[in-house]
Amino acid sequence: MGNHHGHSHSHGHSHSSGNKKALLWAFLLIATFMVIEVIGGLVTNSLALLSDAGHMLSDAAALGLSFFAIKLGERKASRAKTFGYRRFEIIAAALNGITLILISLYIFYEAYHRFMNPPEVQSMGMLLISSLGLLVNILAAWILMKGDKDENLNVRSAFIHVLGDMLGSVGAIVAALLIMFFGWGIADPIASVIVSILIIISGWRVTKESFHVLMEGTPSQIDVNQVKETLQKIPFVTDVHDLHIWSITSEMPMLSCHMAITEEGKHDEILRQAQSILHDDFGIEHSTIQAEQADNGCPSPHGTCN
Repeated sequence: MGNHHGHSHSHGHSHSSGNKKALLWAFLLIATFMVIEVIGGLVTNSLALLSDAGHMLSDAAALGLSFFAIKLGERKASRAKTFGYRRFEIIAAALNGITLILISLYIFYEAYHRFMNPPEVQSMGMLLISSLGLLVNILAAWILMKGDKDENLNVRSAFIHVLGDMLGSVGAIVAALLIMFFGWGIADPIASVIVSILIIISGWRVTKESFHVLMEGTPSQIDVNQVKETLQKIPFVTDVHDLHIWSITSEMPMLSCHMAITEEGKHDEILRQAQSILHDDFGIEHSTIQAEQADNGCPSPHGTCN
C-alpha cells in the first residue's frame, strides 16, 4: 500500500514578514549604537563598555545573520534543494551561539589583566554611554518581542542577545556609579566578567538547541512515545514502526513512519485520521506515512519492525 503525504504551506508567511521587519530595525539600531559604544569605550578606557560593545557586535551580526537567513529561507525550493533554504536559519543560530562563546572568553582574558592592574576610567562618559545603551537595548528588545520569538529559534537567539546586552548596559551603569562615587576602578572588570558569564550561558543554550536541530533530533515539544501510542489507537491499526520525527527549522517538524493495518481497515480513511491527529494534537503538518497490511509483514529492507 502506498504513501500518503500531508502538507500545508499556508502557515508562516505573515510571521516571516513580521520577523523580517523586527530583525531589520533591531539590526540598524544596534549596529549604529555599537559604533558609538566602541568609540566611547576607547575614549573613557572602560572594559565594561568595550565588552558591551563586543556583545553588541555579536548582536548586530546575530540580527544581520538572522535577517539574511529569513530572506534566504523565502527562496523557493528547487530540485537540488527540495526544502529550499529554510535550514540556513538554524546554521545562523549555531554561528551566533559560537560567536557569543568566543567573545565572552576574550572578555574574560582582558578582565584578568585589568584585575591585576586596574586602569583609570572616565566614569562620567562611561555612565552617559551605558545609559544610552540601555535605552537602545530596551527599544530593540521591544521591537523583537513583536516578532515570533517563541516559535522561531533564529529570532529567539537574536532576542537573547539583546537581553544579554541590556544586562551588560546595566552592569556598565553600576560600575560607572561605583567608580564615580567610591573610586572603585575594579568595578569595571567585575562588570565585564558578569556580562561575559551571561553571554556564555546564552551562547551555550542557543548553540545546543541549534545543533540538536542540525543533528535531526526530535523537537523538544514532541514526545515520540506519545505520538506512537496515539497513532496505534486508531481503529484497525495494529502497529506503528520506523517512526522518525525531526525538524527542518524550529517551526517545521516532519514525521515519517510505517503503519500496519488489518484487512478490514480502509486505507485512505485511516491515513486521513492519522494526518489530522498529527496536525491537531502534535502540530506536525508535514508527514509521510506508509501503510501496509498487517499480515504481509514489514517491507523494510533491514527487517526492522520495532
